[in-house]
Amino acid sequence: MPRVLITGGAGFLGSHLCETFVEQGYDVICMDNLITGSPDNIAHLIGHPSFQFIHHDVTNYMYVEGELDYILHFASPASPIDYLKLPIQTLKVGSLGTHKALGLALAKNARFLLASTSEVYGDPLVHPQAEDYWGNVNPIGIRGVYDEAKRFAEAIVMAYHRYHGLDCRIVRIFNTYGPRMRLDDGRAIPAFFTNALRGEPVPVFGDGAQTRSICYVDDLIDGIYRLLLSDETEPVNIGNPDEISMLELAREIIELSASSSTIVHKDLPADDPKIRQPDIAKAQRLLNWQPQVQRREGLRRTMEYFKQKLF
Repeated sequence: MPRVLITGGAGFLGSHLCETFVEQGYDVICMDNLITGSPDNIAHLIGHPSFQFIHHDVTNYMYVEGELDYILHFASPASPIDYLKLPIQTLKVGSLGTHKALGLALAKNARFLLASTSEVYGDPLVHPQAEDYWGNVNPIGIRGVYDEAKRFAEAIVMAYHRYHGLDCRIVRIFNTYGPRMRLDDGRAIPAFFTNALRGEPVPVFGDGAQTRSICYVDDLIDGIYRLLLSDETEPVNIGNPDEISMLELAREIIELSASSSTIVHKDLPADDPKIRQPDIAKAQRLLNWQPQVQRREGLRRTMEYFKQKLF
């Protein structure tokens, strides 16, 4: 069986990747220090003969016995509430952690896939955002610890590719939602659902006119899997172009939850992007990929997960 190492494998996206690779017949090693990941996310995989968990901080020396065919580097705080609380750790995992993971990939002659992010585009001045857009990022702003960590990670991956000939892939992940999101991770959809299901006021930042394009997790994982097995070495956007304002999304979630919650407006965080929408033409062309799950269906599935966690 091919062997794959997934750093950050106990996180929201990492756990879905672990599950997918086990189902596809891979021997899966999940590595996580559980700062933001959770053992609950991978509990159903513990004991599976093709799954192994290693509790480890990837900013330290990484060792894995035996051969590796693929390394998927997903270790990082990924929500604003996490990387604002853990700024140094976020910078370290994007820089030192990526360096350590690349060194392991080079030693094992493994294909390397970096989980990058739409945050490399910052508060974009072009819309939608295609891969050739260089971004509009405030490097010393409060979000810069995440944005610049990921921009550096992309740079060092491409340096390893060009200098060492390392086989690499870079996925720029746009807003994703679905089961296994943390209820308290500070992102809009968990906050909206948690409060709506409890009948509490739903918080919307600013006037709610800022937009996001949200992709259901199953679609994202499919895109990542296709990218890993493709020949494309430069960044590829994976996300859903279905754009919606935060105010509209809050109203939709309240209605879907059959909730009596009202909307309350809070101050807009610093450097919060006003618009966000992926141009996925490259993924469509090279990977024959596009999202399949409609927003309402994805939100319904996500709501059922939150109901189980809350009640």
